[in-house]
Amino acid sequence: MTAADRRPAILAAAPRRWQARIGLALLGLLAACAPQRTAMAPPPPPPPPVAVEAPKPAPLPEAKQNRVALLVPLTGPNAPVGQSIANAATLAMLDIGSANVNLRIYDTAPGAEAAATRAIGEGARLFLGPLLAGDVRAVTAVAAAGNVPVLSFSNDAAQAGGGVYVLGFQPDQAIGRVIAYARGRGIDRFAALVPAGVYGQRAQAAFVRAVNASGGRSTAVVAYSREPAKMLAAARQVTAYDTRARAGGAPTIRPDGTVAPGAARLAPLSFQGLMIADSGAAAVQFLPALQRFGVAPGLVVLLGTELWNAEPGLARTPGLKGALFAAVPDGRFERLAERYRAKHGTRPSRLASLGYDSILLVNSIAANWPLGGAFPKAALHAREGFAGIDGAFRFTPGNVAERALEVQQIGAGGIVTVSPAAKSF
Repeated sequence: MTAADRRPAILAAAPRRWQARIGLALLGLLAACAPQRTAMAPPPPPPPPVAVEAPKPAPLPEAKQNRVALLVPLTGPNAPVGQSIANAATLAMLDIGSANVNLRIYDTAPGAEAAATRAIGEGARLFLGPLLAGDVRAVTAVAAAGNVPVLSFSNDAAQAGGGVYVLGFQPDQAIGRVIAYARGRGIDRFAALVPAGVYGQRAQAAFVRAVNASGGRSTAVVAYSREPAKMLAAARQVTAYDTRARAGGAPTIRPDGTVAPGAARLAPLSFQGLMIADSGAAAVQFLPALQRFGVAPGLVVLLGTELWNAEPGLARTPGLKGALFAAVPDGRFERLAERYRAKHGTRPSRLASLGYDSILLVNSIAANWPLGGAFPKAALHAREGFAGIDGAFRFTPGNVAERALEVQQIGAGGIVTVSPAAKSF
């Protein structure tokens, strides 16, 4: 996971191909046979008793299930997310009652490669996970050597390829969806604030690509470190405050925070939509600085990423009213979360749905998975895709999950869906 964190539906392929089935295993009936008696001749005395050898137990049948390994952190700093995924996967197993799949869970915190090696040694033919991009890299060679596909929960598309598939939510897809929606509402000039690091670099590239594809114009992209002074400087830069102040004769804010004399007027901003490609909490941190440099509430539409979907408390922040972000649909997750809380006493991580949907995905393909044989990877590329807790998705030729996303808007009464996700591809 390279960046910070609703009744369940059975995974179904789009109507043209397949539908997940839930069944109960039929119990075999045991019948006891009564031994037959042998008649004894009347004249001679009965023969001495003969020891009868007890029947040997019948050989155990071959395994009737294919073994799947769930690789997630169960200890360490990422344990809460890993445990949520594991619990949701276990709940899915109970829901579907799969007779073909046997799930075992392994802790990757002590070492992902060691966990993968152990899992293969115990018969695993498919990996669900790992969660972290570094752990995906660690298990790739082991998995390839054992011909074991990897369905990773990472959001790092760079890990996909070969036998590695990426199920995690992709920032570039969320950015593209919300930019396209904003363009449809007449916004054509965009700017962005992106965090330093790999996620920020990917977000920046996705932002520029999406703006260009939509026919819009990017006026500024500024990277920042998550330190108050650096975030303040980034807000000043992305708003081009100094240039606008000189052009409009507005007060100049000196480096020490004091204000130089000038007319209380600023030249217009160069953008109508501002993307903050970070968590919702980071966006909240930016609000005072943005207002200080002339981005008044309602003057600009703030745009977020899929990360905002894990922070329902954002609706309580007045400065975010009207902000837009794209994410997977939440309705089914909320129902899953209710069942999860009833069983475990706490709300699951938003990533728990990845564990649930991965089990449903495997179960939908299990009927075509020969017992003891290799997992049929080709089935993962069904053109019409699949559907689960997080809505419709399918794997691209590059092994990355392409998802149908909805656009949500933050309002005074909460977060509402303003553009629903497609139900199929």
